[in-house]
Amino acid sequence: MSAFALIPAAGSGTRLAAEAPKQYVSLAGRPMLWHAVRAVCVPQVESVFVVLAPGDSTFAAHDWSAFDGRLEPLYCGGETRRDSVYNGLVAAMAAVQADDWMLVHDAARPCLPRKDLESLMRETQNDEVGGILALPIAETVKRVSKDEGGAQRVAATEDRSQLWLAQTPQMFRAGLLVQALQRAKGTPTDEAAAVEQMGLKPRLVAGSRENLKVTWPEDLAIAESILKGRA
Repeated sequence: MSAFALIPAAGSGTRLAAEAPKQYVSLAGRPMLWHAVRAVCVPQVESVFVVLAPGDSTFAAHDWSAFDGRLEPLYCGGETRRDSVYNGLVAAMAAVQADDWMLVHDAARPCLPRKDLESLMRETQNDEVGGILALPIAETVKRVSKDEGGAQRVAATEDRSQLWLAQTPQMFRAGLLVQALQRAKGTPTDEAAAVEQMGLKPRLVAGSRENLKVTWPEDLAIAESILKGRA
């Protein structure tokens, strides 16, 4: 199968509290974004579109030659993930057909294993809706509430057997994604949520814990260890 990939990378990553925007933080000698691009730059993917903030001047300062012209920067990022992905898709449609598969991946997931990507593409390519990588929750999940003093208290224990953690890539037809994001109400935090609002049910494909999302400072050391271990 052939596909395209899109990586929204217009955010600042405030929770990481780094000096540079999160996507440019160095991991194993390269920007985090470089590793995310490499993870989806497989033979089946024709081009990788990276959606950047309009005023981004850092991207051009790095060396992207390893991707041999398959990387396409788009300076049309928005205020939210939904805005950046939607704007990027609209810009990419000059080179992409509505029925082409689009893999939307997080810039903050630099450790995506090749086997996980191959599983997603293999198991989803004949699906009528599309699908996402995800992990069944292994930990006990608590619902919380605040008491009169403002302290967090356990309100209930949730049934984790029906709960999964969404990951990326998320794989849908490009035309469906444009339509879903255009119609989406509220601020969907991933592409699947927008597709779900259309009454569709994306397929779940089991991923792995290696495909962590770098969010907090301690995640950097874990990601660095994974990447160096592969090298």
